Amino acid sequence: MTRLGFDYCMKITYEMEVGQCHYTMKCIPQSTRCQRVENIKIEAVPANKWQKGKDSFGNLTAYGSVDFPHSVFLFHVTGTVETGIRKFDEYKEESIIGNYKYPHGLVVPGEGLRAYHAALKEMMPSGGTAYEKGIYFMHRLHQDFTYEKNVTYINTTAEETWAERKGVCQDYAHILIALCRLENIPARYVAGMLEGEGLSHAWVEILTPDGWCALDATNDVEVTDSHIKINVGRDAADCMINRGIIIGGGGQTQEISVSVSRL
Repeated sequence: MTRLGFDYCMKITYEMEVGQCHYTMKCIPQSTRCQRVENIKIEAVPANKWQKGKDSFGNLTAYGSVDFPHSVFLFHVTGTVETGIRKFDEYKEESIIGNYKYPHGLVVPGEGLRAYHAALKEMMPSGGTAYEKGIYFMHRLHQDFTYEKNVTYINTTAEETWAERKGVCQDYAHILIALCRLENIPARYVAGMLEGEGLSHAWVEILTPDGWCALDATNDVEVTDSHIKINVGRDAADCMINRGIIIGGGGQTQEISVSVSRL
């Protein structure tokens, strides 16, 4: 087990003053079977009243509003997390497992991904477990895909990024989810943080008889005690850190900074 300290800050700067905003933030890690979260501190700027809740996927969510003019909005979360407690996360989502079994949104496979899955399946040893298949898909994807920034966007689909054969952690996760679901393995997107990174990270959890197993295809590893899980969903769109409604503001610039270090 490892104790990690984290600092997550999201800052939005508006071109023009915002008269009012209502926001939803999903950047607060919560304790699971695999990690224990402590000493959480949350700062919102401008100071405003907010409250915690949970979304339909069980993610911790902060809801709030700023009812006076402002040109900058900041949400800052710090805390400590004990990681590496267990390998498999507990399975509690029987009522919503269908969300993670079927094609949806950004991970709907097209002709290219279906052909890739078929080719991998021909080479894959028969009779493998969900865990073994997930590991196999992860290793092959890491070999066949190249990490490169600024070639995909937040709304790029798994099929589109597979056509380019390059992308970032979000793209690795989307393709691995698509492959697993084509193999009838429930799989979900995970947004989180990684030790030493300056940005957020993404990986995948697949459902096995032992529980949810986390696979980081970008780094070709099972998730380690260097990872901090924030939230889960069917794809990256379900795990967006911030959503909201603003009155005014014009254009905006969003900056996210993440720091994770061992204690």
